[in-house]
Amino acid sequence: MTTVTENETTTNQNGGSSSHRERKWQDYFTFSTDHKVIGVQYLVTAFFFYLVGGALAEVMRTELATPDPDFVQPEFYNQLMTMHGSIMLFLWIIPAGAAFANYLIPLMIGAEDMAFPRLNAVAFWIIPPGGIFFLSSFFVGAPQAGWTSYPPLSLVSGKWGEEIWILSVLLLGTSSIFGAINFVTTILTMRMPDMDIHSMPLFCWSMLATSALIILGTPVLAAALILLSFDLIAGTAFFNPAGGGDPIVYQHMFWFYSHPAVYIMILPFFGVISEVLPVHARKPIFGYRAIAYSSLAISFLGLIVWAHHMFTSGTPGWLRMFFMATTMIIAVPTGIKVFSWCATLWGGKLNLNSALLFGIGFLSSFLIGGLSGVMVASVPFDIHVHDTYFVVAHFHYVLFGGAVFGLFAAVYHWFPKMSGRMVNETWGRIHFILTFIGFNLTFLPMHPLGLQGMNRRIALYDPQFQYLNVLATIGSYILAVSTFPFIINIVWSLF
Repeated sequence: MTTVTENETTTNQNGGSSSHRERKWQDYFTFSTDHKVIGVQYLVTAFFFYLVGGALAEVMRTELATPDPDFVQPEFYNQLMTMHGSIMLFLWIIPAGAAFANYLIPLMIGAEDMAFPRLNAVAFWIIPPGGIFFLSSFFVGAPQAGWTSYPPLSLVSGKWGEEIWILSVLLLGTSSIFGAINFVTTILTMRMPDMDIHSMPLFCWSMLATSALIILGTPVLAAALILLSFDLIAGTAFFNPAGGGDPIVYQHMFWFYSHPAVYIMILPFFGVISEVLPVHARKPIFGYRAIAYSSLAISFLGLIVWAHHMFTSGTPGWLRMFFMATTMIIAVPTGIKVFSWCATLWGGKLNLNSALLFGIGFLSSFLIGGLSGVMVASVPFDIHVHDTYFVVAHFHYVLFGGAVFGLFAAVYHWFPKMSGRMVNETWGRIHFILTFIGFNLTFLPMHPLGLQGMNRRIALYDPQFQYLNVLATIGSYILAVSTFPFIINIVWSLF
């Protein structure tokens, strides 16, 4: 291996330079092609938007502490709800998964850098302007149609805000495709000579599965949004029923990407957990090949379950049965992973540090989200709870309880590698306790709220639901406070 001094760089076959000198803070504000720098840039940018999206959520929960719209107006609540969901998905969880993929994949497979370093840098630098463009929609009337942007509602509420939303999502989707091409090429062609595909870390398997979904699904969403943009600006009628268009076609195109998007967000952190748990249990991973191939099975099945979001959209009965069956089948490869992770922990010498606590928190929270997912896969039950807070609870147990807990496990596990500093375990444990309590107090009450019929996406509701909403609001405040020990820990440890 060639030793590189502080002032030297190596150039790979694709023209990207990989600098191994000690980095200064200024390096993270440059157009760097170093995969480590890009990984940190992704992570810090994503966390910034997490704070922004979280702040919007706190305003929403404050409004929902009382049945009447007495904190913000319903129109502004709809804008907050749309932007909160969009920011958390497109600017927080997906870029955070890309952050660890950028940082770790070349290190794990013995590659010098990513296959296409300049494309890698471009993929990141699309995100900050895309995010700023997103937020700029507030100046012209942010969209109110939710992160799904269903027509005809999206065609009549906030025309220019909606158009900015569409263009922002197209930008961020382009970034995802660039990253996915890079990850697949790097993993398949740049492994060290002695590393066959069954020897590479499970995180790489997860990123292969994730990247396949991005490459196959994102162009379909892009096509749907471009057609929606024509309806919005040019007056066409692809999805506008007033002109003979079919809004159900938009739903099919949207969910063909957006249900796989759930796996795009969660699969990288399945890989993270498969790396974190064995280290802190001091045991090899149980069922390596079962976990690896289950990632590919989830990726395949994720492409044929999208219409379970549309059981109330006039879907024919025979098609409902098909999508109900495929949705339930996808629980099998997911269950294989959960049992393998539990078997890895069983009998291990557990060191309950911050990384492992968040890993166990991931297991318990994601399990609840997975079980409620099997419930909503059933057509009769889904029709009962459709568009209620039960769906909100399920969604957040999967994506916050799964992806975000996994993300924090990754940060605590790899922070010493990324920074050369150790984290403070006391602050880390405080962060976990507050996050775990706040998360469950926020979203657990939403299950009975949904079962009792409280609709989601509304700023005013029946007073009978106030008690559980107050609990959820208190939980959201605890969840907000939990962020401060994390920030203190990271800043303190760095300095």
